[in-house]
Amino acid sequence: MAAHQLPSPEILSTWVRDARQRTLALMADLSDEQLLGPRLAIVNPMLWEVGHLAWFQEHWVLRHVAGQAPLRADADALYDSSAVPHATRWDLSLPSRADTLTYMQQVHDRILQRLQREPSAAELYFVMLSVFHEDMHDEAFLYTRQTLGYSAPHAPLPGASWPPSAARGSGALEGDVVIPGGTFMLGAPPDEPFVFDNEKWAHPVQVQPFAMARAAVTQGEFLTFVDRGGYYRPESWSTEGWQWRQAVDARHPVYWRRTTGAVWQRREFDCWVNLEPHLPVLHINWFEADAYCRWINRRLPTELEWEVAAAAQRGTDGNLASGKRRFPWGDEPPDASRANLDGCTVGPLDVAALPAGDSAFGCRQMIGNVWEWTASDFKPYPGFVVDPYKEYSQPWFGTHKVLRGGCWATRPRLLRNTWRNFYTPDRRDVWAGFRTCALGP
Repeated sequence: MAAHQLPSPEILSTWVRDARQRTLALMADLSDEQLLGPRLAIVNPMLWEVGHLAWFQEHWVLRHVAGQAPLRADADALYDSSAVPHATRWDLSLPSRADTLTYMQQVHDRILQRLQREPSAAELYFVMLSVFHEDMHDEAFLYTRQTLGYSAPHAPLPGASWPPSAARGSGALEGDVVIPGGTFMLGAPPDEPFVFDNEKWAHPVQVQPFAMARAAVTQGEFLTFVDRGGYYRPESWSTEGWQWRQAVDARHPVYWRRTTGAVWQRREFDCWVNLEPHLPVLHINWFEADAYCRWINRRLPTELEWEVAAAAQRGTDGNLASGKRRFPWGDEPPDASRANLDGCTVGPLDVAALPAGDSAFGCRQMIGNVWEWTASDFKPYPGFVVDPYKEYSQPWFGTHKVLRGGCWATRPRLLRNTWRNFYTPDRRDVWAGFRTCALGP
């Protein structure tokens, strides 16, 4: 894709169909009761959520750009997430499953028609935004299925970029890499075809030398923290973290249990499996990650350090080189040898898998497998200007923590080294883990 250019109408048409195919597949096997689900703060009723996806496309492409009248007179009252409080979404008079799917199809068909008629640059932009919005919700549907104990979808998920990986049983990957200091351009360069407002724009930041783990923390490593009473040691927790741990009575990761035979298991969708020692620990919130780091006398990386480890290279003088990579391995797009993405394998791989995806400094799986918490608060970059979709970033500055890198379910077209995810530090439903840094260089 050339610099500054959005994908062609033909590519975007393929993406629109692909995103919708995955959305429909992730709801197709669920009952009407499951599509509504229980009232929880961390999930939406899926029936509402799929209607919201159609509304978002219609709102931005068909109404905002094309000036068309709403397809449903009640669409805003039902599906506008900025106006409909989360807790009330179960109380709405939602259309039936069949009517919701009809609405989705009507919007879908009109979007594809617009793409066949020499669409404007604005139409291309908002179609792409709506595809990425749907991609993110599709990943959230998997969070919901895990949270509510629904069955696992079959691998690979529809539209997966490559067959399921055979790189299982790869084992551990221990040790740190030492990364030099220097000036680094944090954020997205202006020649990216599409970035979100929170990535804009690359700006020079000084970074000191640091040492980072080559891989994410594993289930086996985190189990040692659990078995040695880490959840009962106030000195290992921040003040806010200890308050959270006491409030929810957390004693171990949320989907773990210890059987009567003293075997630890984790719940994967609706099945219990024995812990796999070399898989990355996941469904860990920021407080738990921070507590583990304190216990082991290490720390979380800042998001600056994370991006340096993923994107930078060593210069001839031993300091950071001036350029940066789009992905840890270079500028080529992800493939099966480099990253576990796109639902190709429904779940993470061992932390030693996929060495071809290493960064210039030898950090593995910085794209894909599990999202990684950073130490950083989610804040705007200097000169931040809000994009048309004002609710995407700005409302969450200062209250959320930054995650980087994507997970096994993330669509490859979403990601690059500069992509910033963000959640509140108490969230355990995300497919998130973490890697650590040494306290000193």
